[in-house]
Amino acid sequence: VHGYPIPVPGQFPPTLLAPIHAWPNFLAVAPPDRDLMNLDFAFDIMLGFLRRKYKYFIVSCVLPLLLSGCLATKYLKGDEKLLYRQAIKAPKGFSKEGLADLYVKEANSKFLGLPINTLVWMYYKGLKRFDIEELKTKRKEIETKFDTKIAKASSPTKKTNIAYRKQKKLDGIDKKITNGNNFMQWGEPVAVFDSAAVLATENKLNTYLKLNGFFIGSTNSKTGEFKRRVGVIYTIDPGSAYYYDTLFFSIPDSLVLSHIKKAEAESIIKIGERYSQDNLNKERDRLDLVLKDRGYFDFSKQYIDFQVDTTYQSDHKIALLVHIQNPPKRNYHKQFTIDSVAMTTDANTKTFGTIKRQHEAYHHITFSYFKNDYNKRILSQRIFIAKDSLFNRTKTFRSQRQLANLDNFKFVNINYDTTGGRFIANIFASPLDLYSLSNEVGVTVTQGFPGPYINLSLRKRNLFKGLEIGEINGRFGFEGVASATDENAIYASTEASINGSLIFPQFLFPFSEKKFYRYGQYNPRTRVSSGYTYSDRPEYQRGITNVSGTYTWDINQRKQFSLTAVNLNIIDSDLTPEFEQQLLDLQAQGNNLINAFKKSFVSSMIFAFTWNPSNYGNRERNSHIIRTTLESGGTFQNFWTPKILTEKNLELYQYLRLSFDFRKNMILDKSRSLAYRINSGIGFSYGNNTVLPYEKNFFAGGSNSVRAWRPRRLGIGSAPPPFSENITGNGYFDYKYEKPGEILIEGSLELRQKLFGFVSSAIFLDVGNVWLFQELAPPPPSPTQPEWTGNTKFGLNSFLSEIGVGTGFGLRFDFSFLLLRLDVGIKAWDPAREEGDRFVLDNLRFYKPYSKEREPVIYNIGIGYPF
Repeated sequence: VHGYPIPVPGQFPPTLLAPIHAWPNFLAVAPPDRDLMNLDFAFDIMLGFLRRKYKYFIVSCVLPLLLSGCLATKYLKGDEKLLYRQAIKAPKGFSKEGLADLYVKEANSKFLGLPINTLVWMYYKGLKRFDIEELKTKRKEIETKFDTKIAKASSPTKKTNIAYRKQKKLDGIDKKITNGNNFMQWGEPVAVFDSAAVLATENKLNTYLKLNGFFIGSTNSKTGEFKRRVGVIYTIDPGSAYYYDTLFFSIPDSLVLSHIKKAEAESIIKIGERYSQDNLNKERDRLDLVLKDRGYFDFSKQYIDFQVDTTYQSDHKIALLVHIQNPPKRNYHKQFTIDSVAMTTDANTKTFGTIKRQHEAYHHITFSYFKNDYNKRILSQRIFIAKDSLFNRTKTFRSQRQLANLDNFKFVNINYDTTGGRFIANIFASPLDLYSLSNEVGVTVTQGFPGPYINLSLRKRNLFKGLEIGEINGRFGFEGVASATDENAIYASTEASINGSLIFPQFLFPFSEKKFYRYGQYNPRTRVSSGYTYSDRPEYQRGITNVSGTYTWDINQRKQFSLTAVNLNIIDSDLTPEFEQQLLDLQAQGNNLINAFKKSFVSSMIFAFTWNPSNYGNRERNSHIIRTTLESGGTFQNFWTPKILTEKNLELYQYLRLSFDFRKNMILDKSRSLAYRINSGIGFSYGNNTVLPYEKNFFAGGSNSVRAWRPRRLGIGSAPPPFSENITGNGYFDYKYEKPGEILIEGSLELRQKLFGFVSSAIFLDVGNVWLFQELAPPPPSPTQPEWTGNTKFGLNSFLSEIGVGTGFGLRFDFSFLLLRLDVGIKAWDPAREEGDRFVLDNLRFYKPYSKEREPVIYNIGIGYPF
């Protein structure tokens, strides 16, 4: 295969083993008319690689998959053949995006592109245990059992609850009767090759060509077979595309024509662009919206028709006629003007006795309610439809969305009443519960020892009758951590915090009344919060008091801005003498951990922007998101410093800090996606204090960063961590302390593969590091600390060689209510080592402690995706 002789079991050519990359390419890219592998050959390859230095990685990643018997051909019957692989060939420059979705029949999923069909094995494993008659019998037993309970129930409420439980049980059984047991639902049956499906796929591809302007294009297929495996290649010959040359309008209603012409600049159809049926559909939607935003309430897309003439001119040019016909029995389209706007603030609310709804007019809106609970001024700022104005669908949807954004209503519905010759806008809102209490109990899992925690949150809606939201959050937990002053001791670390917030549905700023109504469309919020966090360890007790005020607003649903005008933090700590001396020693080596414990006052202003144009994280199409933050610390100290701060001898900071985070998720097929991230930041201090506040530094390493390093332990630059003093001569790295930096560069690439059901896997590559603006003085050499040859200063000529590189693999468990992530990070390039010894992938081991001779793996546990 690919020039190598096929080996017999127990033998294989040395040339195949020499390059480590030979066997993955062999498995992944061999042509479909070849027998890629059989079990004997696979085990021979594995046994050979077990002799090499990558044995631990191979054993852990690949061998379990091969042992699962995941070859789909073993499940074929009679003369059946396996649809092993499909591919589409097209000329250079022809986009094949989305074409794989046109396959009438899909090939079986492969694990990371290898010929390993775990889902097929799973399906037939479940099929062996599937007994439909047993399920039907069980269904009857459940039905009889619950019917007896319903008959014995003493109240209608109990009967209803039992009936609900009965239906839930029956739905679960019916799902298994229809779709099979869990293994069958998670897996997939073997993909049997069907020549009729190939012809149907050709037809769909040809239809795609015609719908996208390639009217004379064609598709043909070619199959290749080897040992019951069939590969299909579809070759597309698109021919010359047709382009728009002329655009005509046929619109009898002159007023409609004028509206269309005014909005012509926004047209999706452009002269000189290729014909696309999808774009014509989008243009029909746009024209429909243009008219419905100008009062045409009863207009329908059925009135819009496109006529395409490909013979208008030669050279593959198209003339497009846009025709908007008039409604039956009327020679014009009617515009609707709103006669009145009414809002019911407590729809579906049950009342007792003779209480009647009250009606009150405010800002040309009639509010109806049983109880006057909500501020009508705030509500009217979120309603953009007005009396005597033309119907506008965009403003209708915007009003519905902004009222829902207040988080005080279960639902908001807007409909229009046209009876009696009037046109009335009715808004119905159903209130949420005033109070909501949530709690979370779990286990904190970090690089220390697990410990329990509890979170409590209380929310009060409409706190001051102005649709405000009040929140109180509390957390208490503890975990085991290694002592900072005694390497052989483990202590309990306790953390407790409480935070209170008020969220106002407007800007708390002296704007004019007119501007408040203008800004209502941007979902303005003001959050004022205050909190206290307390940490207790044997070496120190530390408390942080925080007060902040933040404005947040949205520009449509894709762009969000926030401005934290006030962010004040007071840090107070009580240290043991031993720990304080250790911090001073670290400071002498350039590690500013001591700043986290100094009595400090940190003030800042923060501006943040988030752009999410494609709903990042969705599983249907490619998406990306950008987040950037600009922070100015100690800004007002440039003009005025309160006397009390200097009297209390608090550390003061002045700094500028900028961060940028870009993330993208690319959907490869129904079970695989490729995600990557670029994250960077820079912080610069000025004034009397030449360092950043500790919390404003940048860090690398951890479950959401470079996963082959412990949290915040990568860097600084190529400076090595200190060596442990208690294990002289063995070169054990001491990763006890965090590594703060002023410059951050990191990136990640992750291939995600769905395995079955709620379980997915991933392989990843992470890179990154942090640096300082200045070079730190090296610590003096000692018997346990060799001479330091590292570099901490960022340099354009040196930073690339100082990028830490880690790889690894992981599992994700998607339980719908949360996603649990397990990642194994493996160091590949460690900039902390001497030049010439930084490639450490061949030193990996999955057990035993950190040492200079061998690199460990880092086990990460996280909630949600890393990015």
